[in-house]
Amino acid sequence: MGVLLVSGGLGGIVVWQNTYALREERVVLWHDGHRLEGVLALPPAGDGPFGLVVFVHGDGPVDATHDTFYRPLWESFARAGYASLSFSKPGVAGSEGDWLEQSMDDRAAETLAAVAWARSRPGIDGRRIGLWGASQAGWVLPKAAAKDRRLQFVIAVSPAVNWLRQGRYNLLTELRREGADRRRIDKALRRRETTLRLLRQQASYETYRAAVGDTGDVTPGRWRFIAKNYTADAAADLRAMRNTPVLLVLAGHDVNVDVTETEAVYREILPASTLTVEHYPDATHSLVDHNTERSPWRLTATAVFAPRKLYAAGFLDSQARFLRRTGPGEGAP
Repeated sequence: MGVLLVSGGLGGIVVWQNTYALREERVVLWHDGHRLEGVLALPPAGDGPFGLVVFVHGDGPVDATHDTFYRPLWESFARAGYASLSFSKPGVAGSEGDWLEQSMDDRAAETLAAVAWARSRPGIDGRRIGLWGASQAGWVLPKAAAKDRRLQFVIAVSPAVNWLRQGRYNLLTELRREGADRRRIDKALRRRETTLRLLRQQASYETYRAAVGDTGDVTPGRWRFIAKNYTADAAADLRAMRNTPVLLVLAGHDVNVDVTETEAVYREILPASTLTVEHYPDATHSLVDHNTERSPWRLTATAVFAPRKLYAAGFLDSQARFLRRTGPGEGAP
């Protein structure tokens, strides 16, 4: 959602649409011997102390702003009186290390280091800090919240519960969406079983490549990452964080995560008094409007000219309302 250089009046519109009511500070955290670079996004006015939302990324090489995709969220939280804190993943945008070397336990420890750093900051109310995370963060958020019972809330967007079941769901959903016949589906499932057998045997990448042939986007680093994390399951950690208020956000067009299973597990484990579930039937896994995401030209135009409208209707406002209910930040209306 960076600013596109256009002439005349359109240029002014683009600059305005990509200007947010925030004060952003570049910050640094040292964790596990590595320097992590990030952004602390504060409400546009006031000295605080502000509540704080610490961001936990999904999969991939994500920078602190998620290519500015987070800024509409930060602005929404700022209106509720909350600051936002996000660090680039190790090896991304100035942060040291390699995110592909991390387990979910490593990611949770990194998240808690960010929380501890924030509690020492003037202008941040250490009693009003919570977590926001999407997708793969579903395995990180409960771990962190189970270990730090002082966290005020968790906002989980499109989280999976079990890595293996999520992977199978995603594979079958993608194949069916492509119109794959039974033969192609069976072949894909056999390949998956081969992959799982090799993971259980702690096979090398070379052995994996020899067994499956074309490895697609699975690099040696990605293979090691999968091997560290393929047994991940959030259920035990969800049980350990039972009293933390949780907002669970689910999309109707999620091909990555089985939202029916996720909701069932969250409702079974977490007390009804602590769990709020919101559905967005017209949204995709990333909570972008489904019709917008399906159209490359519309997606690009919206990202440039109206980035706040990328998200499903009501998504930004509902999260701000959740923060106000959980504990209003300094200066919240």
